[in-house]
Amino acid sequence: MHKLNHKKFSIKQIAAQAGVSKATVDRVLHRRGQVHYQTLRRVEQAISELDSQQRAALAAGRTLYFDVIMQAPERFSGAVAEAMTGQVGSLAPYRISPRFHLFEDISVTGLTKLLQRCLEQGSQGVILKAPDEPSINEAVNRLFEAGIPVVTLVTDLPASRRVGYIGMDNRSAGRTAAYLMCRWLPSPPKRVAVVLSNQGFRGEEERESGFRQWLREQASHLGVVEVSGGLGIYDHTLRLMSDCLDHHPELNAVYSVGGGNKAIVDAFAARSRPLEVLIGHDLDRENRRLLAEGRIAALIDHDLQQDAHRAFMQLLRFHGFLATAVVQPDFSRVLVVTPFNMAG
Repeated sequence: MHKLNHKKFSIKQIAAQAGVSKATVDRVLHRRGQVHYQTLRRVEQAISELDSQQRAALAAGRTLYFDVIMQAPERFSGAVAEAMTGQVGSLAPYRISPRFHLFEDISVTGLTKLLQRCLEQGSQGVILKAPDEPSINEAVNRLFEAGIPVVTLVTDLPASRRVGYIGMDNRSAGRTAAYLMCRWLPSPPKRVAVVLSNQGFRGEEERESGFRQWLREQASHLGVVEVSGGLGIYDHTLRLMSDCLDHHPELNAVYSVGGGNKAIVDAFAARSRPLEVLIGHDLDRENRRLLAEGRIAALIDHDLQQDAHRAFMQLLRFHGFLATAVVQPDFSRVLVVTPFNMAG
């Protein structure tokens, strides 16, 4: 029999939903006599439909406030906010009101206080992109204990009691970048730069780790120079990248893990240095322009609309508004974007 609890509904309700007689429903529920397989499946489907309707009714007339907290460059957080706003209408009958808290630069203390404020002021859920720091993990745990679920986005907090992670397999993304880099660069020994926004983001650390691992295994002639701390912000990244180029005159390839790609391109141009290969992440407006101009060789991307939808679904499922039996994919699909397959 169907895994859902049919005792929540009367035989009359199930019969009406299934379009069969009450006697037929009674035979199915109590396993009396022979019932055609298709009839059995129709009764099970009716119970599933009634269950979904009941869950939706729980949220009817109620606005669900989900807080979206992100530390990221504006070009990326803006794209995420646009994707989430676009998904709200597709989730009817649920009335979802996302509240955005987007920061290019905010301290760990500031993020921790903001999470605490969500606890004190009331929230039905949090979608979070933040560094993997003890105080943030503890704040996520406090939210969970108060019945407020947290879903991590793009970068994970696996030691916390977050209810799910939405994003790509970052190690696989890093290995993909290394594979492409090796194919595009000639074989003589040389170094490539890996540019991170902040070492505290687990997702970026995993991308860098996957990148280094693949190079060690498959392309040991390529060494790595790390550039970190620019937060994906133009001025910070330009200063750090310029300093790196001054210390490494042979450098001509970059894997940009954390953004700031316009600053990377400008740092090379200011020194009239060739940038043979630049591989970045995310098809935001700035990267789309750089890719179209041939300044970026490829971008590693994932579907933000799909990620936004999955994040909302995780939060709705936690509150019992959706059935828990739905199996979600482990990770977002990793896409390699070139000037020839840019959408839009």
